[in-house]
Amino acid sequence: MKWTKTGLTALCMALGLNACAQNTNDKEQKQERKNMEIVHLNKQEFLKKVFNYEANPNEWKYEGELPCVVDFYATWCGPCKALAPVMEELAKEYDGKIRVYKIDVDQEEELAAVFGIRSIPTLLWIPAKGQPTLTQGAMPKPELRKMIDGVLLGGQ
Repeated sequence: MKWTKTGLTALCMALGLNACAQNTNDKEQKQERKNMEIVHLNKQEFLKKVFNYEANPNEWKYEGELPCVVDFYATWCGPCKALAPVMEELAKEYDGKIRVYKIDVDQEEELAAVFGIRSIPTLLWIPAKGQPTLTQGAMPKPELRKMIDGVLLGGQ
């Protein structure tokens, strides 16, 4: 088969468009998977996505759109390690309804101090509107669901 210059150009363009479309699709799928995952926050991300306590030191103002739960944990903590896969499952189950964040208290000491974290794991439950709630200790999955459905989603 003999290829003309025009035929090769058309073939290259078609392959390039297909690759471009595939690349866009891959990015969208990665973003969807990212939305289902737990997001580890540092101080700057926390200020932007959750609560800017520097700008609003005297008043709670949630920065997010969806309710969220923030898991304060440490890598060496046994109960934190046991809670991690359950939180991942819940992040997937409630994808699009809530956000699940994690904060390593050893890496983000200031955030832990701001919320008076003295025991880990500690979960900060933040409804889209209203005041946050703190719970301490690893809870079983049914109790976590109850908190999500009641505190975060208001019985929806």
